[in-house]
Amino acid sequence: MKNKTVKIFCAIIYSITALAGFVFAAIYIFRPEFMPYHAVAVGKEWAEMSSENQVLILALMRVGGGGWLATSVGILLLLLIPFRTNKFWPYLGIPAIGLSALIPTFSATLFVKLNSPATPPYLVAAILIVLLLITIVMSLIYKNRA
Repeated sequence: MKNKTVKIFCAIIYSITALAGFVFAAIYIFRPEFMPYHAVAVGKEWAEMSSENQVLILALMRVGGGGWLATSVGILLLLLIPFRTNKFWPYLGIPAIGLSALIPTFSATLFVKLNSPATPPYLVAAILIVLLLITIVMSLIYKNRA
C-alpha cells in the first residue's frame, strides 16, 4: 500500500467522522424533544416530563450537539488545510479530535445501553473509534516506510 492510498483512506475516514458529527450536531441541537431511546431509558414520553426536566434535557442535548459541531468543524478545517500538505501531525491531530468526542459519547451511550432497556447509538461511536484507531496505526506504519 502506498502513502497516497493511506492518505486517501485516512481522508475518507476523517470525512465520515466529520459528517457523522455534523448529523449528530444537527439532530441534538435542533430536535424539539428528546430522542426515542431517551423515552425508553427514562420510561416516560416527552409530554409526561415536567417542563423543568424538559428544559434541562434540551439544554444537555444542545451542549452535546454543540460538542459535535465543534469537533466536526475542527476535523473539517484540519482536513481542508494542513492535511493537504505533506505534514505528518494532522494524521494524529485529526483522530485525536475525533476520539476526544467519540470516547465520551461511546461511554455515555454504552452506560445507557447497559443500565436501561434503551438502544442508544453506541455502535456508531464504536465503529468510528475503531476506524480512527486504524488510521493512526496505518499512518504510523506508512510514515516509517516513507
